[in-house]
Amino acid sequence: MPYSPEQIHELDVLIRYNLETTLQGLKVHRSANPEVIEAMKRLYKKGLVTDVDGGYLTDLGHKAAEHAQTLLLMLAPVTERAS
Repeated sequence: MPYSPEQIHELDVLIRYNLETTLQGLKVHRSANPEVIEAMKRLYKKGLVTDVDGGYLTDLGHKAAEHAQTLLLMLAPVTERAS
């Protein structure tokens, strides 16, 4: 089963989080791309972030972001991984 466009947008949001610190979150403004706004709302409903417009990652969200970011690195072209 392929990723849905909604899941792709959610993954795109998750890879933007800085996993080096729990003190840094994200804020999605009303002027943001509608797909990003809706993705953040879905992540909130799933319990992955602390606010409907972003906020911090929950414990579950941190795990999801780790996996999303790891997958992105694993799928990068070999030349990009070596740098």
